[in-house]
Amino acid sequence: MAGELQMSPQMEQIHGEIKDNFRALANGFQKIDKVKDSNRQSKQLEELTGKMRECKRLIKEFDREIKDEEGRNPPEVNRQLNDEKQSLIKELNSYVALRKTYMSTLGNKKLELFDMGAGVSEPTADENVQVASAMSNQQLMDAGTKQMDETDQVIERSKKVVEQTVEVGTQTAVTLKGQTEQMGRIVNELDTIQFSIKKASQLVKEIGRQVATDKCIMLFLLLIVIGVIAIIVVKVVNPSNKNIRDIPGLAPPAPARRLLSLGDFGDAQ
Repeated sequence: MAGELQMSPQMEQIHGEIKDNFRALANGFQKIDKVKDSNRQSKQLEELTGKMRECKRLIKEFDREIKDEEGRNPPEVNRQLNDEKQSLIKELNSYVALRKTYMSTLGNKKLELFDMGAGVSEPTADENVQVASAMSNQQLMDAGTKQMDETDQVIERSKKVVEQTVEVGTQTAVTLKGQTEQMGRIVNELDTIQFSIKKASQLVKEIGRQVATDKCIMLFLLLIVIGVIAIIVVKVVNPSNKNIRDIPGLAPPAPARRLLSLGDFGDAQ
């Protein structure tokens, strides 16, 4: 079919990858029938589910390529490509239905084809029973489109969660940076205060030494003054004391002079 269709190289590559995955799905489901262990069957179903997710992604890429080439292709080619896309979706949904049948048999209803987060409901009994052969092309297209839209919504929600997480991480980093800078300023201020306290302690000690020196000088001067006063007093009281030298600048005491009386004057004549 692909060889009869007019496709771009990119579309041919995507189409080939889808067909390879379909062959792998067919072989995988054949192997499941040969496996008796339910745990191994469940594990194989998970692997096949991954293949189905890959097929779904490739079909969406194939659809985008069809829309990109729609203006350059004749209407007949576009119709054939859309028919091929519908055929791929129908084949994928047939594997989806087959997988649901195995899930119902295994009793493992938690394994969802496009379960990529919260909000995807568990398959109902009617959905497990409904097979691709009983669905029309339009139903298959609607089901596939619905599943793709649900997956896109889940991806968008995941993107929003990631963006919010990045935003919170950025705000946290800014807050931590500000706190780190503030702590650095506090440490610098503490160092400045400690240096000021150290300088003040040294200044207080120096002032204490100066005060002690001034007190000693004042005491020595006081002793000198007291000594000088004592010498002056002794010299005045006992001028005949030769043990005390005259103080420079201080005249010795004048000798006592007796006044002459009239009798003394007559005797003199």
